[in-house]
Amino acid sequence: MKRALAVLLFIAGPVNAQVSGTAAPVANSSGSVTNMAIQNVPGRQFTNTYGSGISCQGATLNISPFVNGQTGWASPYEKYYDENVYDTLDLVGAFDPEGNPQPDGIPDNPGNVLYTKPVRTGQKQNTSINAGITATISIPLDRHHVRSCRKAAEKQIQIMEATLADRRLNYEIARLKNCSELMKQGVIFNPSSPYAAICADVVLINPPGVLPPHIHSIPTSLTNAETSDAAKPTQQQLSSPASP
Repeated sequence: MKRALAVLLFIAGPVNAQVSGTAAPVANSSGSVTNMAIQNVPGRQFTNTYGSGISCQGATLNISPFVNGQTGWASPYEKYYDENVYDTLDLVGAFDPEGNPQPDGIPDNPGNVLYTKPVRTGQKQNTSINAGITATISIPLDRHHVRSCRKAAEKQIQIMEATLADRRLNYEIARLKNCSELMKQGVIFNPSSPYAAICADVVLINPPGVLPPHIHSIPTSLTNAETSDAAKPTQQQLSSPASP
């Protein structure tokens, strides 16, 4: 019982505390942060069309250079301001034991501005310029179909080249035929004509198995020696037996 009463008195008893406060310096910092984001949106991939509905896409590299700037300033912007210089002259205001005036710590002409002096404010204009390059690479994931499309494109190009060669052959044969027929008829371009080059490489030759037009000289008379030699019988004619 005594112990319980002592505990209650100890808890309920007044507490005397001495508190002393000391002023502590507090540092405050302030600043500003500017977040800048550059977004690069890839465009459509390049599509190559080869005809007959064949079109293929490949990897695409998108490069986007950028330049941006930021400027900050204080408004109103003042490089300098005028500061008043007051009159602090203190000669009178109190008296010494002998009755002479003496300074009393209070300016004799309070509020009197003697002159003004310029004071630099320290304001600055903040300018930042950021430059860079953003790049993205777009690669198709389905490589099998891309390879098949490229094979089909190569075949289509070969077909186009063969068609072009066939048309070229038809054109050259038609040119050769028309030029040769006109040359047989004695019709040609004037050498000074710009179209003379069309048939410039066409040459007429004699067809195989056909003799070209030619001239032979036929003698009209024989000399006396040739006549006498022709009248003499040959040795074969003399030795041959008579026919029955």
